[in-house]
Amino acid sequence: MSLVKKDAPGRLGKMKPVAIVDIGSNSVRLVAYEGLTRSPTSIFNDKVLCGLGRGVATTGRLPQDGVDRALSALNRFRVLCGAMGIKDVHVLATAAARDASNGKDFLAAAREAIGAPIELLSGRREAELSALGVVSGFWKPDGVAGDLGGGSLELNEVKGDKLGQGVTLPLGGLALMDLSDKSPKKAMKIAREALAGAKPLKSLEGRDFYAIGGTWRALARLHMRQRNYPLNVMHNYIIPARDAADFAELVERVNADTLANIEAVPSARRPLLAYAAVVLDEIIRQAKPRQIVVSALGVREGLLYERLDKAQRKDDPLISAARELNILRSRAPAHGEELCDWTDDFFKSTQLDETAEEIRLRHAACLLTDIGWRAHPDYRGEQSLNIIAHAAFIGIDHPGRAFLALAASYRHISAGEDVSPHIRTLATARMLDRAHILGAAMRVAYVITAAMPGVLPRVLLKVAKDQLVLTMPQDLSPLANERVHGRLKSLARLIGREPVIKVK
Repeated sequence: MSLVKKDAPGRLGKMKPVAIVDIGSNSVRLVAYEGLTRSPTSIFNDKVLCGLGRGVATTGRLPQDGVDRALSALNRFRVLCGAMGIKDVHVLATAAARDASNGKDFLAAAREAIGAPIELLSGRREAELSALGVVSGFWKPDGVAGDLGGGSLELNEVKGDKLGQGVTLPLGGLALMDLSDKSPKKAMKIAREALAGAKPLKSLEGRDFYAIGGTWRALARLHMRQRNYPLNVMHNYIIPARDAADFAELVERVNADTLANIEAVPSARRPLLAYAAVVLDEIIRQAKPRQIVVSALGVREGLLYERLDKAQRKDDPLISAARELNILRSRAPAHGEELCDWTDDFFKSTQLDETAEEIRLRHAACLLTDIGWRAHPDYRGEQSLNIIAHAAFIGIDHPGRAFLALAASYRHISAGEDVSPHIRTLATARMLDRAHILGAAMRVAYVITAAMPGVLPRVLLKVAKDQLVLTMPQDLSPLANERVHGRLKSLARLIGREPVIKVK
């Protein structure tokens, strides 16, 4: 009998997929999402570099070859959406179509090609959606969102879920290359003058600048490769402002093809690197941000976030994502929820102080700890670490991501065993200590529950003076074997207590 079913069990049920097509000045992209959630998961992502904005700043018209490539891409995306069964397709068009004299004719042809209405965004609307993408993708952001496209740069202040008044500037990579006659030196002067009056930058000093857009991500990827960075995740990659300025100056000065690791950047995007570097360097010089934070989320995710109801917007995107992965990959998702409460009681009793952020990370780790159970027992720790370290999580920085990956790994291995020395370099000493303690506590929990719900609420793990006490009812006493004693002893050693098992 065939086990193959039409509906994939690896997808969350009762969700209708949604797609966004973004007709930008440099690329035309289709992203299909599993559904409208606080932590949207992409099920398909494809783009075509069309260069629609090439020459618009000087000729006022969309280039015909770019138009042809864009219409071909849109026809293809229409067919792909049909194959995926997506009826909810939202199409956006930005600076190039907005500014070109033949933009209206192009949009009419584009509507026919994609088979859906097209929303032509104003500059202010584009800035608003980009900033909402930052609100969606970061936990309590504080700074300015900057979305660099091919035709324009949008800036908007962000603090928590509050936005400022956005502005748009003609500083996109293609526009700046055209306006400067392909001279980075001239581009520097244009950028300096345009940014001098940008209101959102006036309040940026000492705060974060959230860099959105493919060319800035390409710059960040080069920076990441040159550092031999241990994690190949772009979202929330952080570059200190001084380091970012030095790197931008290097990219401005030399031929892009001579840069180390330039093969990581598509050849069609390389000519724009110097102009993206010019804009970033000038923002750092004028506004003095604390650091540059790379965002993989922008206009598209901002639109999805805007469509959520108020209650969903308030949800923690990291916990939402961890909960979804728990549902999809754990043996019994309810056990992960119980583990959150069980470790709450344990950590409170240890008198190890926890910040709100540390509690948040611990809860996410509890929800994720069983996702590698299908792997061979010898490799479950490694499997869990790799899944979590490289998962498409949002609302978490890279040290926090390392903590989650390490805690899930330590849950599967004995104390003292080595795991991923590269990932460990991202975590602080305090994080490493807490990951060891949490992993050891989860090892106790799993050996007495077989990863099934209903047991942990009846078993207490608490510190009482100089003892670590595991208390269970009489009917569960057969669980207290040598293996449980061994794991309890390992945990007790980490917190400097004597292990004790009590049956009541």
